[in-house]
Amino acid sequence: MTRRFDPDLIPPFPTLDFEKDYWQQGFNLVAGLDEAGRGALAGPLCAAAVILPPDHPALEQDLYGVRDSKQMSHFDHEQWAPVIQKIVLDYAVAWVEPDEIDRLGMARAGKLVFKRAIEGLKNQPQHLLVDYFNLPEVDIEQTCLVKGDQRSLSIACASVIAKRTRDQRMLELGQLYPGYNFEQNKGYGSPDHLQAIRELGLCPIHRRSFSEHLLQGRLFDLD
Repeated sequence: MTRRFDPDLIPPFPTLDFEKDYWQQGFNLVAGLDEAGRGALAGPLCAAAVILPPDHPALEQDLYGVRDSKQMSHFDHEQWAPVIQKIVLDYAVAWVEPDEIDRLGMARAGKLVFKRAIEGLKNQPQHLLVDYFNLPEVDIEQTCLVKGDQRSLSIACASVIAKRTRDQRMLELGQLYPGYNFEQNKGYGSPDHLQAIRELGLCPIHRRSFSEHLLQGRLFDLD
């Protein structure tokens, strides 16, 4: 069931409104979570958890250029990820590999990668801000935000970290599996990637549950 959401609630840029609300309640360790690679045909799913410091002066100003990673360029990711990593109180990155995605399905894999990211933090969060999903198996108070990566600065920071980290991983995998242009398409279903699957078949990092569906349908509509 699709959640109804008023687009007028999306601010021009992510803010600390949600974080400040919980900081004022005494929750100093508020973690924002987001993932990258959900819709790809190849490569892992990556998630990041980010805890921003509530006592950092001018935090919103220092992170003003951070947006939902889908609204930022590759250059922006490269520029802002190190800034975020320097400012944050804590962050962690986690993975779910393609074979796990095939075995679990994307819904379960998506929740698992968030759980792993939380477990990777040095500091146990007191509250979670999660982009769209809720995590009933995680025993931490949480707020599920539709369009969270556009509304919460913590989630936006996690979005950038996850995107940049996964992109770097896909560059490495592109060297291991040449011919699919993973360096450029990052495992998503671009025309060049679909053509490569048609010519070369699937490689070990393809999500077979995704890609074989294309082999049976859309892929052969390329002529």
